Amino acid sequence: MSVKNNSRFLSLVLRHKPETIGLKLDKNGWVDVDVLLTQLKEHDREMTMLELTEVVTTNDKKRFEFNDEMTMIRAAQGHSVKVDLQLKTKRPPMELFHGTVPRFLPDIRKGGLKKMKRHAVHLSDDIKTAEKVGSRRGKEIILTIETGAMYADGFKFTQSKNGVWLVDNVPSKYIKIKE
Repeated sequence: MSVKNNSRFLSLVLRHKPETIGLKLDKNGWVDVDVLLTQLKEHDREMTMLELTEVVTTNDKKRFEFNDEMTMIRAAQGHSVKVDLQLKTKRPPMELFHGTVPRFLPDIRKGGLKKMKRHAVHLSDDIKTAEKVGSRRGKEIILTIETGAMYADGFKFTQSKNGVWLVDNVPSKYIKIKE
């Protein structure tokens, strides 16, 4: 199986549906690497430790992380299952970015950005990443988020180890849409 397919499947089981292969994530989203590899094999998705390491180290978005001993693995963010990533509140830059597509603009104008089934709204500190995220569903539109003003108004931001900024929601008054 290709690195890309392995990465997609790991996203499924480490972010959204661990039960697909009989996994149980701990409260912080971690699972024992040996248990993961065993469950993958039992569900006809066998992967070696070398292949798993390749997925973690080559993923362009750094979606996965090992603990220091490489005995545990988890998704860095983007979970739809309940986990506590133990991220510390952090002051964001004055502006961050979010990529979307035109069909979502009416809802965004009306109600802002919502986390939907995820734990947080994802924001990036560079336009290129936002363009890549937005273009997955069509012609991207880049939203500029006035995060300095949000922070001053009491919104709490965290940043995952892979650089993604996270916030519970973004009211429309903090969003600049450039079409």
